[in-house]
Amino acid sequence: MKRTWMTRLRDGAAEQWPFALLALVLWCAMLPLALTPSAKAQPAAAPAIEWPAEWRGQALQPLASSAVERRFAARFPGRIARFALADQSELVLREVTRPTRMLHPAADCWRGIGWQVRAARLVRDDSAALWRCFEAERDGERVRVCERIVDAQGQAFTDTSAWFWAASLGRSQGPWQAITHVEGL
Repeated sequence: MKRTWMTRLRDGAAEQWPFALLALVLWCAMLPLALTPSAKAQPAAAPAIEWPAEWRGQALQPLASSAVERRFAARFPGRIARFALADQSELVLREVTRPTRMLHPAADCWRGIGWQVRAARLVRDDSAALWRCFEAERDGERVRVCERIVDAQGQAFTDTSAWFWAASLGRSQGPWQAITHVEGL
């Protein structure tokens, strides 16, 4: 008996049904992931707020960004500015619009550019705000770096990993402001 193309197709399909069923089950299992909003999806951008004119009673003088800083800022989910203060210290402000691993501990950055980092600890300032601070040294220059992250409701974080997970899981709402203060020792 001669087999027609229809018979061959039917017999082939009968042999392949377990694979087709498996593909269908996998597709169905992945469907909720495709329909869930991505963590990388950016919420509607809030209107840009001007950077503050002063910090702790000192006028902020904007500083120019280096080429490396501009390249980093181009990919950063938010905006970044660096300021000089009258007491010769510097302030870096980062407004973050979504959870990101690009916001990482300042100590990692300082180590990455060749500074020795030590004496990391939590410190309360004059207004009882908690900061994560460390000392850094390179080529005889010593600085003290303090950082914290504050969300739109005023909740503060001194640990970027704790901030990332709180923000990713919806326990902290943005935009967030990451503040890094650097002063010479």
